[in-house]
Amino acid sequence: MLKLLFKIARLAAVIALLLGSAAWFYPEKFLTVDSGPVAADVIIVIGGGGHERPLRAAQLFQQHAAARIIITGAGDDRINRQLLLANGVPARAIEIENKSTTTRENAEFTGQLLRAEKIHSAILVTSWYHARRALKTFRHFAPRLKFYSRPSYYAFARDDWKKLGVNRLMRLEFLKLPGYWIRYGVNPF
Repeated sequence: MLKLLFKIARLAAVIALLLGSAAWFYPEKFLTVDSGPVAADVIIVIGGGGHERPLRAAQLFQQHAAARIIITGAGDDRINRQLLLANGVPARAIEIENKSTTTRENAEFTGQLLRAEKIHSAILVTSWYHARRALKTFRHFAPRLKFYSRPSYYAFARDDWKKLGVNRLMRLEFLKLPGYWIRYGVNPF
C-alpha cells in the first residue's frame, strides 16, 4: 500500500512539473482567458495596465457588448475615464469605483456595486496576462454573478514582452496566482 502511494505521489509530482513547465514556457496559453464574443449587463475595466484596457472596453462598448462601463481601481480611474470618453463612450454610460487597490478589492467592491444595482452579468477587461486571476477572483468574491473575460491583447506577441515591459508583469502572475489561492482561496484552475 505504501509503495502504491509513493508511486501515485511521484506521478502527481511529475505531472505537476510538466504542467508548470508548460505554463512557464507558454504563459500566453495559461494566463489568457477569453470568453469570446459575449453580451452582458456591464463592462468592467480593471485598473492597472496602461492605455490598453480602456481602449479595449471602448471597442467592446462600440460593438454593443454592454450598455454601461464600470471603471474599478484607485489611481488610474480618471485617465481611464478620459480614454473612454475620447474613444466614443458617453459620460452617462460610465460609472467609477475608485476605492480598490488590488484585484481582490476590485472584485469585492465592484461585486457589492453590481449586487446593489441588481446587475447579473459583466465582461471583465484587463490585460491578457492578468485575465485568469481577475476572472477567478471576481467569480470567487461574487459567485452569484456571471463574469466573462475579454482581455486586451496589447503586447501579446512574444517579441513584445521584453520590449514593452510585459515580461516582468506576466511572470509575476505566476507568483500571484498561488498567492491568491493560499491567501484568499481563489482557485486558479
